Amino acid sequence: MPSPLDEIAADFRDIDPADRLQLLLEFSDELPDLPQRYADAPEKLEQVHECQSPLFLAVEVGEDDGVATEDQVVSLFFSAPPEAPTTRGFAGILHEGLDGRTVAEVLGTEDQAPMTFGLAEVVSPLRMRGMVAMLSRIKRQVRLRTSV
Repeated sequence: MPSPLDEIAADFRDIDPADRLQLLLEFSDELPDLPQRYADAPEKLEQVHECQSPLFLAVEVGEDDGVATEDQVVSLFFSAPPEAPTTRGFAGILHEGLDGRTVAEVLGTEDQAPMTFGLAEVVSPLRMRGMVAMLSRIKRQVRLRTSV
């Protein structure tokens, strides 16, 4: 798991389960707004249907000449309504942990990484399924954009 995501997981595991929801809400508040190129063109976003609340995402992979595909930088963009703080929190965690990481780091993230945060103790299995699905969609889009 990329070190930023691993550090976030450790932060969640190191606090009482009751405090994990509060930390999740902090990630919800920190989720950046969509850049205008996506806000004006929602059809460019992919919906993650497994999420209980509407969540859309887009992935970009930098194409720097002379940089190996696995070393190219991944950028993540999410859209989730403010009235869906759990879903926004999950997106905020993935944004904080994976945005700006390399293709190799993102694709090397274990599919079940969201289960390492200790959040299954405080949110429903359906919500956890949504976070796992977000990661799956991110990895799928990276593969599509890089042919890896």
